[in-house]
Amino acid sequence: MIKVGIILGSTRPGRNGEAVAHWVRDLAVKRGDAEYELVDLKDYGLPNLDEAAVAAMGRYEHEHTKRWSAKIGAFDAFVFVTPEYNHSVPGALKNALDFLYAEWNDKAAGFVGYGADGAARAVEHLRQILAQVGVATVAQQVTLSIHQDFENFTAFKPTPAQEGRLALVLDQVLAWGGALRTLRG
Repeated sequence: MIKVGIILGSTRPGRNGEAVAHWVRDLAVKRGDAEYELVDLKDYGLPNLDEAAVAAMGRYEHEHTKRWSAKIGAFDAFVFVTPEYNHSVPGALKNALDFLYAEWNDKAAGFVGYGADGAARAVEHLRQILAQVGVATVAQQVTLSIHQDFENFTAFKPTPAQEGRLALVLDQVLAWGGALRTLRG
């Protein structure tokens, strides 16, 4: 069975992403078509990148990196849940991506963005970053508007259409994740 990591890309106190990530996971699990696991960056306490060797070498000195490597290496695909900070990805998410290389290779990813414009620019940046580490990104994405999908900018209440958009993202992530699994042997 395909294993999908749902990565919560914000570690900010009071973040809206926690409710969004739980929504993604809960709807995904109901499908029964893969193993889905919520991966909260906050639980990994990654400092600013502190490995001496470049990630492509795979020689990790620190226990936090080895733990992160084992977690990411176990997945076939990902759904990134991200806000948009200053037209880009949160620093904590970029940092977490930079820690590893081979663990990302030949896997698939989809996106659920949230913010004023549904984190569209953050997702575009993520697509570029992930391409560099060998992740194939799917075309569909969920763009949650802080104005339409959140009450008073904080209480997550997605419009009904968002569930269908998420289903399309998950369909593509599973298809691509399964196909790419054969490359990894």
